Amino acid sequence: MADARIPDKPALEGLEQKWDAVWREQGTYLFDRDAAKAGGRPGVYSIDTPPPTASGSLHIGHVFSFTHTDLKARFERMRGKTVFYPMGWDDNGLPTERRVQNYYGVRCDPSLPYDADFEPPFHGDAKSLKPADQVPISRRNFIELCETLTLEDEKHFEALFRQLGLSVDWTQTYRTISDDTIRVSQLAFLRNLQRGEAYQALAPTLWDIDFRSAIAQAELEDREQQAAFHRVAFHRTDGAGDVLIETTRPELLPACVALVAHPDDERYRPLFGTTVRTPLFDVEVPVLAHPLAQPDKGSGIAMICTFGDVTDIVWWRELDLPNRTVLGKDGRVIAEAPEAITGEAGRAAYAQLAGKTVFSARKQIVELLEASGDLHAVSTPFSHAVKFYEKGDRPLEIVSTRQWYLRNGARDEQLRATLIALGQSMSWHPDFMRVRYENWTNGLTGDWLVSRQRFFGVPFPIWYAIDENGEIDHDRVLTPDPASLPVDPTTDVPPGYTEDQRGMPGGFEAEKDILDTWATSSLTPQLAGGWQRDDELWNLVAPFDVRPQGQDIIRTWLFSTMVRSALEDGRAPWTDAAISGFIVDPDRKKMSKSKGNVVTPADILDQHGTDAVRYWAASSRLGADAAFDPQNPTQVKIGRRLAIKVLNAAKFVLSFPVPEGAEVTHALDASMLTMLDRVIREATTAYEQYDHARALEVTEAFFWTFCDDYLELVKERAYDRGDVGQASAALALRLALSTLLRLLAPVLAFATEEAWSWFEQGSVHRANWPEPLDIAGDTQVLSAVSAALVGIRRAKTEAKASQKTPVSHVTIAGPADVVAAIRLAEGDLKAVGRIAEITYAEADELTVSDIELAAPEA
Repeated sequence: MADARIPDKPALEGLEQKWDAVWREQGTYLFDRDAAKAGGRPGVYSIDTPPPTASGSLHIGHVFSFTHTDLKARFERMRGKTVFYPMGWDDNGLPTERRVQNYYGVRCDPSLPYDADFEPPFHGDAKSLKPADQVPISRRNFIELCETLTLEDEKHFEALFRQLGLSVDWTQTYRTISDDTIRVSQLAFLRNLQRGEAYQALAPTLWDIDFRSAIAQAELEDREQQAAFHRVAFHRTDGAGDVLIETTRPELLPACVALVAHPDDERYRPLFGTTVRTPLFDVEVPVLAHPLAQPDKGSGIAMICTFGDVTDIVWWRELDLPNRTVLGKDGRVIAEAPEAITGEAGRAAYAQLAGKTVFSARKQIVELLEASGDLHAVSTPFSHAVKFYEKGDRPLEIVSTRQWYLRNGARDEQLRATLIALGQSMSWHPDFMRVRYENWTNGLTGDWLVSRQRFFGVPFPIWYAIDENGEIDHDRVLTPDPASLPVDPTTDVPPGYTEDQRGMPGGFEAEKDILDTWATSSLTPQLAGGWQRDDELWNLVAPFDVRPQGQDIIRTWLFSTMVRSALEDGRAPWTDAAISGFIVDPDRKKMSKSKGNVVTPADILDQHGTDAVRYWAASSRLGADAAFDPQNPTQVKIGRRLAIKVLNAAKFVLSFPVPEGAEVTHALDASMLTMLDRVIREATTAYEQYDHARALEVTEAFFWTFCDDYLELVKERAYDRGDVGQASAALALRLALSTLLRLLAPVLAFATEEAWSWFEQGSVHRANWPEPLDIAGDTQVLSAVSAALVGIRRAKTEAKASQKTPVSHVTIAGPADVVAAIRLAEGDLKAVGRIAEITYAEADELTVSDIELAAPEA
């Protein structure tokens, strides 16, 4: 009688919804704190899960990397570990603000009052919206819209991740903008401040003129832009002629503070220590030597402007030069000329630049230089790398601003050495990713800029005292009682002050900047693990076992988290780092929103099924890029075929009842199970080493051998005839099915759960990871009989006969040990091949010949 739990026609459709509901109801993936306490820290496997940015939609790269993490989580859970697998949402930051601006058609104006009845003009339905058309709203209104939209995005993200089958504990979630997160972030900053690791400084800052915010080194990317060299004459002060420089930024001439050449450049050695006067503005500047000057670039001598690029900053610092700012935070030339421009003609020239954008100022100054005769030539346009904010649209400028910094080893050799040593103490998967971390750490040029001139984020928990003259004293930083956190200094009051002292002489002023989003994301272990809130949980999960992430954010998320942990605890925040590769399109180009080649996963999951997509992700090793073609997702199709085969094979195997007291006695059955033991050992070792692709590879290869060869060979014997051969086959089939479902469970999360439910209690994902049975079998029996079966099938195909055609006689020749192995399973081979008689012979290699097909029945 058929088991009612087994459907007549097993199918993949609907399994995601069915089993997600069951897992949710039964709490299959909940973190069991009591079990964790009983087993202690060694019995816990904790994951510092990446919090995806909750702005927009997930892409196929999220599916790829999050599946890699889930494979390991499921393996460790089945190995008996209590798995701590939280989920976070990265809500705050510039991407969220930009999405809110575009979605609702608004922009933040902190000078405006709060409007409790405000209704945004759009809800994602604006067809074309220019920045000038965005409605200005108060900071509080803007933050409320950010909260509303990110909460909606998080719901969609969670639904997709549930469809993907992530074994996340959804009761362990956090948001990077919640009150609890703000409290933790502010507390960590105050501790940095107290230890002298956080400081503020007025310094050159990389600035995005669209976002109106400072940008950190880790957020930069180079993009190719068109430029041209302008050969410009500087006039020697001694009247001995001109010095020709070449620049791509002639609009920065009023900010010029020196000329610089390489110390060994014979052409300019006589000029070192002398001065020249700038064209148009007639400002006297020195000619200096510095090893960063490039003799083979342009004319070999460059102008130093404050600031044209990051090299200007280095020269400015190391040569102790003045600062002549000419660009404002809006990217336009400021109205007031530098004090060094004193001549009437120079100030008149500057007045023609004031208020212009960089592009317009460049055009204007070229016309002025042409008119004065100081422009000698303009080169043919060429392409060169320019610094951009990774999410920005225009090149960055460098302006002088007051910002907060966190020490990161750039100017502290001891801290840098500590960060390198902590990186070396970890296991990296793959190991070569460690070099990327070390190269970034050793290549830092400045401390971590952690302040942002934005609105939706974690406020700095500080105020500044105002002196009796009404001037803000930035050196007198006022801090709150940690017990009062979280605070918003724009609405809360520092200890010892009252609200009516805000902005008044002898009172205080709030810090209006917010913390960089990475300054919060760098605390994900602390946010998820209960740091300073739940000591019991923190001691159970920290340091975490693994940080899984993409390779492109080693320099940001991984490094910044390492910095915070090193400063706070003096240790690495994890023991292992698992780094996924990129998803590339069929042309091997990295998928990114800016390139317009991103694939959203919802349609792929709906069309092919989750297990098929999980299989595609699991087929790629950590650190390796994977191509994805949505028009022809070959690996996804292969995965779907495998998942369907699992269901059908399970239904077939379960049709053979296992008699009570059955034992494995047949040589072929023992051979198969011994081969399976090898697969268990190899797959287990692979998962332990974070090589999920290898684990899948060996398991899948055996699974198809099991289905195509072993099942075919034993199915006649496995039908219930009441003899020991049947009992041995039925038991071996059931043991193999149980083992294979557990081996495939991390990858095919839904199909294996469905098949497991047909004959076992509980979830396959809570079952024990398979251990070798250690049955004394000879693996050569199955391999030899399978090879003989392949030969017989091929002969029938070549004879254009059905595989069901009976065979009167066949000769099998091979080495003595191979022939002996085949004899042990002769009955099964005869049954599947419908063979009446087999003759054996010795030969150097296995061959099947002299096949005599029986005459077809009348």
